[in-house]
Parts: sequence; C-alpha cells; structure tokens
Amino acid sequence: MKTNRFLYHTAPKALNQNCITGKCYRFTVLTDCLIRMEYDESGIFEDRASQSVFFRNFPENTFSVYRENQTLIIETQKLVIIYVENAPFSAENLSISLKDEPASTWHFGDDFEHLGGTVSTLDLINGSLPLGIGVCSRNGFSVIDDSHTVLLDEEGWIAVRQPDTKDFYFFGYGYQYREAIKDLYRLTGAPPMLPRYALGNWWSRYHKYTQEEYQNLILSFEEKDIPFSVAVIDMDWHITQIPEDKKDDDKRFSTGWTGYTWNRELFPDYKAFLRFLKDHHLHTSLNLHPAEGIGPHEEMYAEMALAAGIDPKTESRVPLDILSPSFMEKYFDVLHHPYEEDGVDFWWMDWQQGDDFWWIHEPNTEGKLADEREAVSPLWLLNHLHIKDISRFGKRPMFFSRYAGPGSHRYPVGFSGDTFITWESLEFQPYFTATASNIGYGWWSHDIGGHLCGYCDDELITRWVQLGVFSPINRLHSTVNDFIKKEPWCFPERIEKILSESLRLRHRLFPYIYTMAYRHHTELSPLVQPMYYDYPKCDGAYRADNQFMFGSELLVAPITKPCDATSTLAGAEVWLPKGDWFDFSSGTHYHAEKHRTLTVHRALEETPVFAKAGAIVPMQNDLLLGENKEMSIVIFPGQDGNFTLYEDAGDGMEYQKGDYAKTSLSLHWGNVAEFCIAAPEGNAACIPEERTWQLIFRGFAKETLCSAFVNEEKIDVASVYQPETHSWILTVTAPKSAAVKIRLENAAISENAPLADRVFAVLQKAQINYVLKRTLQEVLTDSTKSIHSRIVKMHREAMTGQNMRELCSALREQLILTEEEF
Repeated sequence: MKTNRFLYHTAPKALNQNCITGKCYRFTVLTDCLIRMEYDESGIFEDRASQSVFFRNFPENTFSVYRENQTLIIETQKLVIIYVENAPFSAENLSISLKDEPASTWHFGDDFEHLGGTVSTLDLINGSLPLGIGVCSRNGFSVIDDSHTVLLDEEGWIAVRQPDTKDFYFFGYGYQYREAIKDLYRLTGAPPMLPRYALGNWWSRYHKYTQEEYQNLILSFEEKDIPFSVAVIDMDWHITQIPEDKKDDDKRFSTGWTGYTWNRELFPDYKAFLRFLKDHHLHTSLNLHPAEGIGPHEEMYAEMALAAGIDPKTESRVPLDILSPSFMEKYFDVLHHPYEEDGVDFWWMDWQQGDDFWWIHEPNTEGKLADEREAVSPLWLLNHLHIKDISRFGKRPMFFSRYAGPGSHRYPVGFSGDTFITWESLEFQPYFTATASNIGYGWWSHDIGGHLCGYCDDELITRWVQLGVFSPINRLHSTVNDFIKKEPWCFPERIEKILSESLRLRHRLFPYIYTMAYRHHTELSPLVQPMYYDYPKCDGAYRADNQFMFGSELLVAPITKPCDATSTLAGAEVWLPKGDWFDFSSGTHYHAEKHRTLTVHRALEETPVFAKAGAIVPMQNDLLLGENKEMSIVIFPGQDGNFTLYEDAGDGMEYQKGDYAKTSLSLHWGNVAEFCIAAPEGNAACIPEERTWQLIFRGFAKETLCSAFVNEEKIDVASVYQPETHSWILTVTAPKSAAVKIRLENAAISENAPLADRVFAVLQKAQINYVLKRTLQEVLTDSTKSIHSRIVKMHREAMTGQNMRELCSALREQLILTEEEF
C-alpha cells in the first residue's frame, strides 16, 4: 500500500522516561493510575499501535523504582507495583496495590468485580445478558488485555504480534471513574465529533419499500410535522434475487444478502430518490452485508473482477478480500464512492458473517489460521477502514455498525442488534446503554420499539420511543413484518399523539444534545452516564441501574413496565441524590435532604425526567436541526447554574480550526437572581444576526418579579406565568452580539400544587369504587396526622380494594415529594 489512504494519526510510542525495562518485561507508567505491562521471553516489546490502543505518548511521569531480592518495586503517587523480575506474569509474581481507597490489591490473572462494559450485539436477546469488561470497578481497578489484538504498521495496515506475548493495561483509579474513562479515551483515541444529522430521529425499517412508497412516507411525516433527519434504507435497496444463470455453484454465495446494484424495480430512478431525500433535509444510509463478495450479476462486476485478477468472462465470484489494501481501495472506489457522489451519506455495516473467513476459503478452526493476519476481527477492520474512507474529504467520521472491542468508539455509531419486542428487552436497554460508557462506547443506537418476535403492545412501543428521545441515537427500526408498525398514525389517537410529541421533543432538544456531543469529543465525557460516576461512594447509585444522567443537567428514569390497571399509572424507582430536583415537564419539586430512593408514577404521556437545581437546558423551537433563530432555554431554580451552548456548521472539520460559537448561559441564584446570556465567543457566523430567546423559568414561584435587559438597557417584555408547570415565560429578541439579562426579584422555588389537589388528581384516574376514593382523599389530606400515620392508614383502608399496591405507591409519592415519610 503506497497511498497511505487508510493511515490514521497515532502516537503509539511511549516516552522512554516512562518505561522500566528488563530482560523479559517492560512496564510503562502512562499516568499515576494507568500502567502498561508487557512480557516477552525474547525481550521484544511492541511500540506500534494496536487495534485498540493508538496513543501511548503520555507526558513524563514521576515515580520511583527500586529492587529488593530480585523483586522490582515501582511506586507512583497512587500505585505500588511489585514484580519478581523476569518471571512470567502470574498471581505469585505480579501484583498492584492502590494507595488510596478502596486500597485494594490485584494479583495478575485474578478475577475481580467490574461494573461492566458492553457486547457486540443484542441479536435475538430477550431481556438481559452478561456484559463485557469496562474500566470501572468498585474494587478500584480494572484490567484490559490487549495481547491478542492486531497491530498497525507504519503505513496503517494490519500486522500481527509476536506470538506468546502479554500486553495488559491496569487502570487503578479507585473511585475516580470519570478519570478512568478520560484516560481510556486518551489511550485509545477521542470519540469523533458527530455530524449534526446523527442526533435527530432516524427512520429505518426492514421492508421492501418502493421509491414512491418511501417518498410518500416522508411527505406524510412532513404533513404531520413529525421530524426525521436520517433515512436508512435496508437491504432491499439492492438486487436480492440473483438471476439463476448468475448464481454461484456454492449456495452460500447466492443468498442475495450481499448486493451493490440498485433494484430498479423498486427504485426506478434512485438518483432522483436520493435527491428527494436531500431536498427534504434527510441524510441517507444504505445497508451492507459484504461477505459474499461481488457476483457476476452486479453492474460493477467487470471492474472489480479485473482489480482482483479475475477474467470477467469466467463470471467467477470476486471474494471479499479484506486483508488486501489494494482490494479494499477498489471496494471503496468502485462500489461505494459513486453512490456517495449520488447522495449516500454513510453506510450501515450489518455484519453478521462471523470471524472465520469462510467467504475466502474453508472456515478457519480455532488455533488454525490460513493466514496469520486472519487473527483480525473482520468487523473491526471493516469499521476501521470505512471510517477512514468516509471522512476522506473532510466529512465528519460517520458509520453505522457493531461494537468490535475496546477502541470501537472511534467508529460511531453502534448498532445493538435485533432484540425481541418485549418488556424484558426494554427493561435492559437503559442499563445496557449507560454501562457501555464504562468502556467508552457512548453512541449506541438501538432498534427503538424492538426488532422481531415478541408481541403487539401499544404501550410498550410508546415507552420505548420515550426512552429513544433520551438515548444517544434515536432510531426506529423493525424486521420485515407487515404487522410491525412504527408510524405514529398507525396507532390509536392517544398513542399517535404521544409518539409524535416524543419525536418532536427529540429535535427540540438538539441544542442541548449537540453541546453534549461536543463535550464528549473534547472533554471526553459521554452523553449517557451511570449514576455512580458522580456518587461513587453511595450504594444507591449502584442499585439505580435503570436510570442515568443524560448530559450534565438531566436525570432520566425510563418507565419500563406497563401501567397498572387500578391506578392507570406506571411506576419507576428513582434514586435522587441530595438536593433539589424538578420534573422537567411539570416543574414539580422533589427534595432529598439526603440521597433517597422513591417510586415515581406517571401517566402514559409522561416520562420521569428530572432537572437538577440550577439546570439550564437550551432547546430549539424549529424542528429542523440547527435552525436556531428561535431558541428556548429552560432554567430551574435552587442554586447557581452554568451552561455553555456550542454551535457550529453541523458537519465538516472546520470546527477544529475554531469555526464555532460558544454562548455562556448562567444563573446566579438568590433572593434577587439573575439569568444571563453572554455575547457569543468564537466565530458567530453560524448564529443568525438576530435571535429570539424564549426563556422558561420552570419551578419558580409565582411571586417572582421578572425584568429584562439587553446590553444593560431595560426593555419591555411580556411575561406570563404558567401555573400548571410553575413557569415564568418571557420572550426577548436581541442582536446576536448583545448580552441579555433577566433580573428575578423575590426569586424562590415554587410550592407544589396543594396536596389535596395532587391526591385528587391521582384518585380521579383510579379505577376503584367511589366511596374508597373519598375515604382515601380524607385520610391523606388530614393535616392533623403525621405523614407516616396517614400512609399507614391509607394502606389499611386500601385493604378493602383489589390490586391497590401501585395506587398506594402513587399516592405516597404525593406525600413525600419534598419531605421524608418519617
């Protein structure tokens, strides 16, 4: 390979000052907490990048080295490494101890309790499955084994390791989980900045769409004001029925899963189709199953055959030779680039074809490779090459594939696979998504609504779409089955409205999500994070495995079970950290004097999303991503808050040269509070000359007095109080260079609606007899009794009803929003 077109930027050689080397070993002190450990009897150590590790050029570290009785002792500020010099790594010969809490010790090869990572696929999983390893552990350490990955040579192509070597990375960060994740990214490469369109709604369905049918679908979405930003075309975009006279003698290569020629029967003018999608603000992805190679029925066959040294007249199949850089250059140049010029934006690598290279020769058996380079994961290599190719002209790296081990976050976006359409599968996905951050894999895309099998349940689909709004990627998808629908108008009116509003909300949240994507890229902080990142010493944070932080401001506790027939509500157990929290939509105030767990209940229209005190959440009013002339900012009371809104062109790499704007949004809390929008910094070309700000002060008391200033000059603005959401709403229009300030006198957290009203609202929906409703209302609003006494009496009275458990829980929630039961 002479062009170096697949060469990534890497810096794999560590500073000599950070290395301690012996005859058979080398230790590299990358940080005080991150140690590379190599063992090779021949004394040959590896300085090339591996498929997982790209960067070892960490700054020089301070540490001490001394030897006692043939034992090497390395001591950093955080760790003590003890090793019997030149002995094979084993539990007896190598240990590492943490100096700080939890002050644990690891012996080489020991199992340990880790907090999970992720897996390559959820294909055909109904519910949960064990997850791989990440770099976070309650033991305070984790270990990544990089001994069996392939390497990258000086031209960026794959190479194999010396046999029988050991190459491990020890992460000893204690409870500093965020630092462990950041240094994992520094070691393996930062997650790329996603293009804008990736963060909207994706439409995908395994269905034989015709060109006309797909276009009419998009027009229907537009007519109903339901926004999408990505159109995924599944495998039927290409020919799947191979002519009999073109089929390979080996039936494995005549399935039609692999294809590169547009199906003209379904898409008679595919170029016009791609232009239509572009004209309607959609970016296009096409499905790939490349293992079967290029058959003689393909339009590009002759050129690909000649490139592979095959006489086209033989009509012999062209194998997918992913180990050949020259073949892979043609793979992209001939099969992909013309379609990209026509309007295809990125590709969906739907790889399910295994690792044994059956498409080139007889399948490898374990331990026996036809070519030693076949130690590589084909999935990883395809991901690696595709990302480099798609970004060749300055586009942001964008691909859609499956997880292929540590470092896979460099190849976004992840496709989690074909889950069953069941409540069990939905229940697992919040935990699965948050836990993937432990291995840096922050851009999972699930089949929202489930993929196959399972059952028809309108409520299940609704809750899944609500989760999708607060997922890294929101992609609706399902298998080929005419009964499985995701179009909102295919459901009853109530469900249609909820689904439509959910999809609109995703696009309105774009400024917030896009800012978090930038933080992920630059500050190495994933969008979705488990609760123990911020609260590593709280047991409740580890038990709250079905909730997560969605960016810096919002806590999401998805509902993953059906509504109760009696209360007509569904519950979610929530662990609230100490402080004040507010329901994002209603402004209802929750208070935790100390960390607390409670069950919250919501109607089908509602999702438990909580904003922390002082939270600032920028949103857009237009449903077209990046249309930012009219913005909404939702601000919550209780403490100071800061948020820096990030905006840029939405694609391309110019942001790396400073072509972006940052706008500081801040709340200074007090009896006289101030909310400030600073003039933007950086290149403000992406911001309209004049912008309208709708400022929503949610959870603020009605007695708050609001006044507005532009560049310190007071202006007249209309302010409206919305009691049902406890919100003051003001609208200010100002030049983009102006500073806006809102002064809030008598600022205070709003009192929740009166208890009697809240209890009445719950009981009004309850499917119980009217006498019991009235009795429960009287019991729960008896202010002469303690909260605990009222709850005890409520349960006693409820014994006369049937299936009252969830209703009692929903009523209890209303009594303890801001104070404990005892």
